[in-house]
Amino acid sequence: MFDADVTRKMIAQPDAEAMKKAQARWDSIAKPLGSLGLLESAVVKIAGLTGTADVRIDRRGVIVMCADNGVVCEGVTQTGQEITALVAGNIAKGDASVCRMADIAGADVFPIDIGMASRAEDVIDLHIADGTANIAAGPAMTREQASQAVSAGIELVRDLRTGGYSLLATGEMGIGNTTTSSALASVLLRADPEDMVGRGAGLSDEGLRRKVAAVKRAISVNCPDPNDALDALAKVGGLDIAGLAGVFIGGAVYRVPVLIDGFISAVAALTAVRMCPECICAILASHVSAEPATRAVLNELGLQPLICAGMRLGEGTGAVCAMPLLDMALAVYDEMSTFSGIGMEAYTPQ
Repeated sequence: MFDADVTRKMIAQPDAEAMKKAQARWDSIAKPLGSLGLLESAVVKIAGLTGTADVRIDRRGVIVMCADNGVVCEGVTQTGQEITALVAGNIAKGDASVCRMADIAGADVFPIDIGMASRAEDVIDLHIADGTANIAAGPAMTREQASQAVSAGIELVRDLRTGGYSLLATGEMGIGNTTTSSALASVLLRADPEDMVGRGAGLSDEGLRRKVAAVKRAISVNCPDPNDALDALAKVGGLDIAGLAGVFIGGAVYRVPVLIDGFISAVAALTAVRMCPECICAILASHVSAEPATRAVLNELGLQPLICAGMRLGEGTGAVCAMPLLDMALAVYDEMSTFSGIGMEAYTPQ
């Protein structure tokens, strides 16, 4: 089971010397200082996490946590739970949006059944429960189940790191998970549900009203503790969010950078940071989702997204889009001529 106190002690501080060397390398390159903006910052952050200015992200994976959510019975989605298993199966076959995009980015995709109501062939089995309960009527799961899911995410990162993976992206598939994410964001940010709830896959005005009402009932019925992220996760979250929270924590423990995808994985990252504040050292924001609360969650994390493209597909697609940007940044970082190399006086801050 997940023990936050024990896990926090396993997370090393970012390597200041590696970050200093990485920044010095950027400053030596024959271009305007800081002109690649957040891409430069990302490389420096990865250097600090991995303990070396020789930044390598050659082998990368996309973790797609798949789980069902009982709150769908409140009419908060366009489709039923059967779609979770259908899409998870398509991901396993390589026939999903994230798979096509991951091929271009050179990433392997790992669909994970952490809590689907129905099984799908060739999906990796980390199954904890057949979905969660309806949060509008009671807790999503037990605290023990939430803890088990977080631990599963941490252990998955350990296994992938052992397998040579040096960059991970987070994705999810679970009908109803924008509702659970909105509820969890409302609790952790102490925000009004109206400001946290979006249309998800395209709800009508009436569907949006049902969704807001379900989130309000969930918070009222369960009384989640905003000062205890695991309590809030168990009461109004989902197994996919719990597993992803573990992935973010595992990234810090095993020194593997992890990319947030959209709203759901951003809420998972916030949950992870509330449980283990030190894990922020491993987390990078890929894009800002079209879901209305995403910006507030990223702001709370102190992270700026690399991409603003109005995406809201999920599955890890936004995080995968960030991978080629990091590759391009590293091409400059590794291969570009220096000021001294071309006989030019270095730029200095004016």
